[in-house]
Amino acid sequence: MITRRTTLGLLASAIMPGTLRAGVNEPEFLRPYLRAQRMPALNERVPVNPRMINLSAMGRKPGRYGGTVRMIIGSQKDIRLMTIYGYSRLVGYDQNLNLQPDILESFDVQEGRIFTFKIREGHKWSNGAKFDSNDFRYCWEDVILNKDLRKGGLPTYFLADGKPPVFEVLDPLTVRYTWETPNPDFLPNLAAASPATLFLPFHYMWQFHRKYQDDFRLSALMKEQRVKKWADLHIKMSRTYRPENPGLPTLDPWRNMTAPPADQFVFERNPYFHRVDENGLQLPYIDRFVLNVSSSNIIAAKTGAGEADLQANGVDFVDYSFLKEAEKRYPVKVKLWKRTQGARVTLLPNLNFGDQIWRKFIIDARFRRALSLAINRHEINMVAFYGLGREVADSPLPESPLFKEEYASAWANFDPDKANALLDEIGLDKRGDDGMRLLPDGRTAQIVVETAGESTLETDILELVTDHWRAIGIPLFIKTSQREVLFNRALGGEIMMATWTGMENGIPTPEMNPGQLAPTMDDQLQWPAWGLNFLSGDTMASKPDIEEVRQLSALLEEWRHAADVGEKTRIWHEMLSIYTQQVFSIGVVNGTQQPLLHSARLQNVPEEGLYGFEPTSYLGVYMPDTFWYSDEVS
Repeated sequence: MITRRTTLGLLASAIMPGTLRAGVNEPEFLRPYLRAQRMPALNERVPVNPRMINLSAMGRKPGRYGGTVRMIIGSQKDIRLMTIYGYSRLVGYDQNLNLQPDILESFDVQEGRIFTFKIREGHKWSNGAKFDSNDFRYCWEDVILNKDLRKGGLPTYFLADGKPPVFEVLDPLTVRYTWETPNPDFLPNLAAASPATLFLPFHYMWQFHRKYQDDFRLSALMKEQRVKKWADLHIKMSRTYRPENPGLPTLDPWRNMTAPPADQFVFERNPYFHRVDENGLQLPYIDRFVLNVSSSNIIAAKTGAGEADLQANGVDFVDYSFLKEAEKRYPVKVKLWKRTQGARVTLLPNLNFGDQIWRKFIIDARFRRALSLAINRHEINMVAFYGLGREVADSPLPESPLFKEEYASAWANFDPDKANALLDEIGLDKRGDDGMRLLPDGRTAQIVVETAGESTLETDILELVTDHWRAIGIPLFIKTSQREVLFNRALGGEIMMATWTGMENGIPTPEMNPGQLAPTMDDQLQWPAWGLNFLSGDTMASKPDIEEVRQLSALLEEWRHAADVGEKTRIWHEMLSIYTQQVFSIGVVNGTQQPLLHSARLQNVPEEGLYGFEPTSYLGVYMPDTFWYSDEVS
């Protein structure tokens, strides 16, 4: 009997490359499963219309299956790198930052507010279950709208002018989201390094949901997973960004096989992944990723000792010489990619600092400008980056269409005389016996800069800034903390100034959300409380009380309603002008280099790349699923 499945398979065979149609290109890694008939053949595992990656057209070489890649991570949480590197998205960026369908076969946008998504016929989860519109329905109706699971309300990417969309299932392979007004953030959020969640595997997750599971079984599962509420159980079992649950089906190129806690995590190829190369080989080429947990402080040492086959996280430019030496001892190569942040290191005065005497100065733009003018960026660039960085403010890189030299140079030239004059002008003109400036209450105007303690580069640069600021009568002290502690204390108004990277996306296009220039998140160290106010819909914390910040928030809202790219471009430039002139973040240097070490046998790793969380998802847009091992070193 000819079944529908058989018919679809024949149709798929008709459009697939010859090698795939012949069924001779099964990964050796999967042959035991195939011999045991535990999974179907390749042409029934991939969608009827898989995503074809033409590597030759990309200037790369089609590869072959096999091999294991070792990476070192600083903590168990860093298994999220596999979600970022894997970069399997409904809609994703290509290397030129153009949006294109990936998991989706196609998408259609009308009036900027009606989004219709077409799912690939025959697309399957990593366990072989079908992926269809019911997975979107479950996520929207049973998870996103469930008040037990979403106590904070809908994520901001689901709101346009504060209103949610109308969700519709048009057929088993088509869904639609319709807002009353345009939602320009929707697609970029799907393409983000930490993407918006629009679907979950209903066939698996229903067992953890109170709507579908009986109380007796649900209680047993809660006890098994050591949680007290069914909502906590559901959240724990459904994490996709940090894929801790080996049982959770995925659409990523590799699936986690290890439950935490563990010192080593193994990710194996997803036999149902939806991409194929021009020769009909299913991607990924690499069979397995092994992530070894180590102290973040010794990742560079372990990498240089030959314990990694692909490593960019946990190593920095200060490690470059050491890693380069490793090329003489091991068959590895070290490349330098360009970091995408608006500044590699940025000093962030906390405008929500609780000390009211200090806050009077911190919110004064002249104070921030003075501190910026007092930094000798050339010295830092030469000492820390061998002169390879750009001595500029926290601003877009030349690779961005929004780049302007005036943003890069805003208050970034070394001018201690002008810095002194500005500090005198705002009332910090009294000095103690040691020559340091005094606050109006007699305290020394001493700045404590807190760091997350994750980068020796930050502390090295801060040591230089200490000398620069002391020359204008401002002593600086460095306090090392931990990431979670740092952000919590900043949000509580307990931190005067912190150091972090600059604008996360230093290569924005006009159609990317300019929210990084306005209070939008509670982890923005220059105004975390205002970011919380925005996130909570004005129900928590207070609104900005500085006119220029209110202007940024208003412009962000205007951008959301902009009719075309020209209008969005104008708004971006207005926001960049305000942000850089107000020096809300004190950038030091950008365009710096990021070492990337990989096995010399690993092919298709680009010589050059843009390295950052946003928008390139570190290695994500360069598609590690297309990397493969050759017998020869290159």
